[in-house]
Amino acid sequence: MSKVKLATVWLDGCSGCHMSFLDMDERLLELAELVDVVYSPLVDVKEYPEEVDIALVEGAVATVADEEKIRKIRAHTRTLIAMGDCAITSNVPGMRNAIGPEPVLQRAYFENASAQQQIPTEGLPKLLRTVRPIQDFVKVDVYLPGCPPSAETFHTALTALLTGEPMDIPALTRFGA
Repeated sequence: MSKVKLATVWLDGCSGCHMSFLDMDERLLELAELVDVVYSPLVDVKEYPEEVDIALVEGAVATVADEEKIRKIRAHTRTLIAMGDCAITSNVPGMRNAIGPEPVLQRAYFENASAQQQIPTEGLPKLLRTVRPIQDFVKVDVYLPGCPPSAETFHTALTALLTGEPMDIPALTRFGA
């Protein structure tokens, strides 16, 4: 039996969901017998694969690059999981929506800079006008709410997806369903 191809993705967020995922501790060894991690900030893979079975996506869509990335991920993924409140509601990254991207850039590159006060022209992705959850851009199959979701939530959800068992997570919701 071939292993399930698993990807984890980090958009605009704090990496707390990835840290909680890693908090599965020894259960990660059980998971490793069933999946191959084919893309993740935790491994050294630069390009998203053509075929992924399950992708866990952390963070909100805040830049043009994030939007392109989430669309590519959806196009090449069978089951897309929004992991955490930033992916589901835009949460903390969305706090900039009240003021817009320009004041954020001014604060970061002028007010808080003592030298070379300028907005970078290379290496800085173009900010979207508003930060939005991933379901505003693509279809999401499963939502794992929390800031971050617990290691137990990750383990229960992944075990259910990998074994075909019902996903019995009280805090689990399917938005828009």
